[in-house]
Amino acid sequence: MQVERICIVGLGLIGGSLALALRLAQRTAVPTFPLHLTIVDTNPDTRVAAERLADVVTDDLATGVATAELVILATPVRTILHCLTLLPVVRPSGLMILDLGSSKADICLVMDNLPASFQAVGGHPMAGKEVAGFGAATPDLFQDQTFILCQTQRTTPQVETVVLDLVRRVRAQPLFLPPALHDEMVATISHLPYVVAASLMRTAASLADERLWPVSSSGFRDTSRVSGTNPQMMLDILLTNRTAVLGQIAAFQERLTAVTQLLQAADEEKLYRWLSETQAVYQTYRRFKQ
Repeated sequence: MQVERICIVGLGLIGGSLALALRLAQRTAVPTFPLHLTIVDTNPDTRVAAERLADVVTDDLATGVATAELVILATPVRTILHCLTLLPVVRPSGLMILDLGSSKADICLVMDNLPASFQAVGGHPMAGKEVAGFGAATPDLFQDQTFILCQTQRTTPQVETVVLDLVRRVRAQPLFLPPALHDEMVATISHLPYVVAASLMRTAASLADERLWPVSSSGFRDTSRVSGTNPQMMLDILLTNRTAVLGQIAAFQERLTAVTQLLQAADEEKLYRWLSETQAVYQTYRRFKQ
């Protein structure tokens, strides 16, 4: 099953890339499929840019979802939570919902308590860049990337089928996870790396030596890259996944303390073993991601 009338709320990097990917899929599909696309965004410049992409562009949620079969919430998490409280008011007859938020437990809990007229699935495409906004969106952002889906008490076979079809059309790979496990995993492989990269950048900047940046090379560039992520977006992510992030920061600190002690003791054998074991884990990761 597929739907024709889709509303995307939030045309940033993720929402914009999804809109572009759906339009590309529509143009290249054989046979083609109908798609009436509505965009809801509060930024006037983004709305102007969206006019070439969408059938309807508005800043009003009620207008955007008035005739939609599926609404996709692609805003920061706290805005998604707010939208979920508004939807029963502006669309009491219900519709299907997919969100693309970076944390899932709070969102899925609110979805659980939506009126029975709604069908909802939590989602999180594991793709992104350190730059934000519709200007950074690309139609291939999700290609071959994992697209996490979280079932809720409002997940039905119908909405699950619709969402899986959408994931397939943007060429992503679906993976179902419980919301709490999702949050723990992304805290480890996404949110903690940001905190570490940001701390590294601030440590380097504390040297206050203008010669440092010309001296830096690819290792520093690659390790610090995600520290350039939009701070408003990261503030929302860190606060809405605070418990899991704090747990992973604590685990990281333990490992940093362990290697610090090996270095302080100049224990060459144990330090080499620590480095070698880490390299082996990284090589396993790289084989998986090739």
